[in-house]
Amino acid sequence: MALDADRVLGQNLGTDDFQIDWKEGESDLFWILDDNHCPNPLSPMYFDIGGWWLTCDHMFRRFGTPFASDWVAKNINGYLYTAAIPADSSVRAEAAEYQSRYAPRVPESDDYAAKIGAYLGGVLPYYAENFMEWWNDRILPDIKRNFEYIDGFDKENSSLVALAVLLEDMIDIHDRHWKIHWTLNFAQFSATTALNAAIDEFKPNANPDLKGRLQNSVEDRNWDSIEALWRIKELVKADNTLRDAFSASTPTEVIEALKGSEKGQALLSDYIEPFQEEFGHKAMWCHEVIFPLWRENPSPIIEAIRGYILTDYDYPAAINHVREDLNGAIAELLEGIEGEDRAKLESALNQSLKMNPLTPDHHFYIDQGTNARLRTVLIALGRKLVEADILDDAEDIAFLHYNELRALVGDAEAYDARDLVSDRRDAHEEATSKRPPDWVGTATEEALAFPYASLWGFPEKFYRKPPTKSGEVNGLAASPGVIEGTARLVLSADQFEDVQEGDILVCKMTNPAWVVLFTKISGLVTDAGGSASHSAVVSREFGLPAVVGTSYATQQIKSGDRVRVNGTTGVVEILS
Repeated sequence: MALDADRVLGQNLGTDDFQIDWKEGESDLFWILDDNHCPNPLSPMYFDIGGWWLTCDHMFRRFGTPFASDWVAKNINGYLYTAAIPADSSVRAEAAEYQSRYAPRVPESDDYAAKIGAYLGGVLPYYAENFMEWWNDRILPDIKRNFEYIDGFDKENSSLVALAVLLEDMIDIHDRHWKIHWTLNFAQFSATTALNAAIDEFKPNANPDLKGRLQNSVEDRNWDSIEALWRIKELVKADNTLRDAFSASTPTEVIEALKGSEKGQALLSDYIEPFQEEFGHKAMWCHEVIFPLWRENPSPIIEAIRGYILTDYDYPAAINHVREDLNGAIAELLEGIEGEDRAKLESALNQSLKMNPLTPDHHFYIDQGTNARLRTVLIALGRKLVEADILDDAEDIAFLHYNELRALVGDAEAYDARDLVSDRRDAHEEATSKRPPDWVGTATEEALAFPYASLWGFPEKFYRKPPTKSGEVNGLAASPGVIEGTARLVLSADQFEDVQEGDILVCKMTNPAWVVLFTKISGLVTDAGGSASHSAVVSREFGLPAVVGTSYATQQIKSGDRVRVNGTTGVVEILS
């Protein structure tokens, strides 16, 4: 693809501190740092087989998108960058999946993009209208059956070869579930777009935060998880023995204290362990395979319950607040609209509201649940490799590449796995000290207009001006309101317990494993994300002022700083 110099808005082809090895055609693309899903350096295994981008060609082909035909990934100095491949027959770029080089899918016809748009516009409303029925009747039961197969497989007593074949099954399941993810995503996108268009037409002077408030949900797996934790907290609160156990210093000591009484043992067996089984298939960063699951380590659950006890978190009041705000937003939207206009607006509204639970639910079943099962299979394989004296630790499997693992299954001497793991752990650790740029490659208006770029805060991030005064951090307005408080920087799960009631959470990014903190904090600031990111959506649900997509807040703000967060303007001030 020969880029017209007049179309180029900017280029970043690397620096002395962040050097980039460009393959054919890659530097012509606009590469976005995926700190929304993977804010940390990647493991080799996740990049090979766990990525969300692996099924994107299916998405673009299925829907007939005129704005892209593939979505590719590049590991740059340990960090994940992704780029959309335009639906342009002149594009020539190299990419890799499963450690194999390939040319990303592009249309043969020069007029494909101009012709196919009508198809996309025609089918999207059909997906929006029918998807919830497909989800409930056909898709979700299939997902659950796949989980039952993986969870019920006798991994401990299976051979290395049997587990290697199970991994291939898991990769097929991963592929299928992520194809569902994109179908769901487009169906929901259609419903949301139709509602926003109706608001612009029939309520052009609506409050700017109204569209975001109308995306909230009060019945989904995220709230189910919060309610289950709250019920455990209520049991602990009502019993002196259980309260005493939760006063221990660490989660490990809490568990030991619970084991020391009949009531504590009952709480573990009847409530905490079932919670692990139902809601524990998630990690601090679910888009990876190197982070332990709540199912494996209950410490985050114990910390969450302790936080609920400390704040006396009131789930009924919280969910009622969200429900009232959603109902208030609906009333505000429809106020003063009558006749045919009201009927059209209500139709778009009802279609969108019906889809709202899919935001947290698809994350529960796919982003969290599917990636978690991939980890469980890999760790089972890792244990077999330890038994075979190929690895020292089951967790080391994440630092092998996919084809290296398969070669080792066939021949234990195919590679010196220990040396590979040692070198890659060192490289992974070194990468954590780097601050990767928000984007690299070549920026054009067409690239910045890629619809999904908004998840990472583009094009706003590209055009954002630097702060005008010291002590100021600029980001994207994510959830309205202004709050002052004490900053609490959290970069790892073991720092969750440091968060105090009323703190303003400062972190790279959040996902549903972080929701336990939203019951304690008064505001949020993140490095990553856009207005549709998890951080933004959940902040609006909890009514917390939030600024996202700052790129560098975790480098500028430290725990204990007094900060003012303006979720309406997107500005964070460090006061002292």
